[in-house]
Amino acid sequence: MFFGKLLPREGNFFELFNDHGRHIVVGARAFMAMVQNYSDQTLREKYAAEVDAAEKLADRVTAEVHRLLHKTFITPIDREQIHGLINAMDDILDLLQDSSEVMSLYDLKSVSEDVIRLGEISTKCCERVQHVVTLLPKLSQPSVAEAALKTCEEIDRLESDADRVMRSAMSKLFRDNIEVRELIKLKAVYEHLESISDRCEDVANIVEGIVLENS
Repeated sequence: MFFGKLLPREGNFFELFNDHGRHIVVGARAFMAMVQNYSDQTLREKYAAEVDAAEKLADRVTAEVHRLLHKTFITPIDREQIHGLINAMDDILDLLQDSSEVMSLYDLKSVSEDVIRLGEISTKCCERVQHVVTLLPKLSQPSVAEAALKTCEEIDRLESDADRVMRSAMSKLFRDNIEVRELIKLKAVYEHLESISDRCEDVANIVEGIVLENS
């Protein structure tokens, strides 16, 4: 009994998830602002730097979750779910940063309407991810568990929207008379952007599992 009292219990995992979710939204909105102001190099660099800053802050949160997992004996949800959730969330910001870097490294001259649309969908997905992780501490309440599942369904629908935009964008690339180098650049950007919503769906799938096991 005395030994059990000495062991760290639960930790502040939910607070860390919330912190990470906030960084995801900051990074997503900065990325969207970069896309919307792409023709202005000064603003483009400013918002790209904000994406980088959000990713670095989120990395610190991820590292703290991993550290806490090693120190905590009893966790509020399954350890593998904690590990999978924080890594899936971290992948989202990594992809936002990668997308920003790809656009810069490939010297993309301008953004298409499809890039803007995929950026908008990605931002909405990120905002829903942030919302759903705020619900985790209260999943024992049926209304909260239901709200979490509905948010996961919204993320799934947005991911499907991104798939449709991606397919349409790819079709246009190979139908229209686009210079080969620009085609390669845009294809890479489209693929990175579509992957953001995929990673958001990964978070939704993990949350759905948590809801079903803990509500």
